[in-house]
Amino acid sequence: MVVTLFSDSLLDALVPLFDSYRRFYGKAGDPLAAKSFLRDRFEHGESVLFIALRDTEAVGFVQLYPSFSSVTLARTFILNDLFVDAGYRRQGIAKRLLEAATEYAAALGAVRLTLSTAISNGEAQALYQTSGWVRDEQFYVFHWPISAKK
Repeated sequence: MVVTLFSDSLLDALVPLFDSYRRFYGKAGDPLAAKSFLRDRFEHGESVLFIALRDTEAVGFVQLYPSFSSVTLARTFILNDLFVDAGYRRQGIAKRLLEAATEYAAALGAVRLTLSTAISNGEAQALYQTSGWVRDEQFYVFHWPISAKK
């Protein structure tokens, strides 16, 4: 198994896994929309992806979105997506993807990576905590659902 920085040549390998990730969160499967979304993010430099490959099969990925902190005047990244195919879990793949993400962010001088996970996702929380991530005790997260305003 190898973890590598995503390139457009890996798009077709990633699409089924990305679509599975979306279905995991209750969305309807739509490989064409998934492919379009990923291609747009990549072509516009709007995200950074690392992909875990077993031979030519995509078995996991992590996606980072660049951001900045006005307070620290520095680069940050939002770790928005982390997913490993159910058949490959508990093999250290998620941990390797997290390491690739943190090494990448550090190499670019980022001061922080931020992620959020469902309160009910104890498995992910355990992974983050054992990997050294620290749960925020100072800030609440609020959302403004634009789609509900229509």
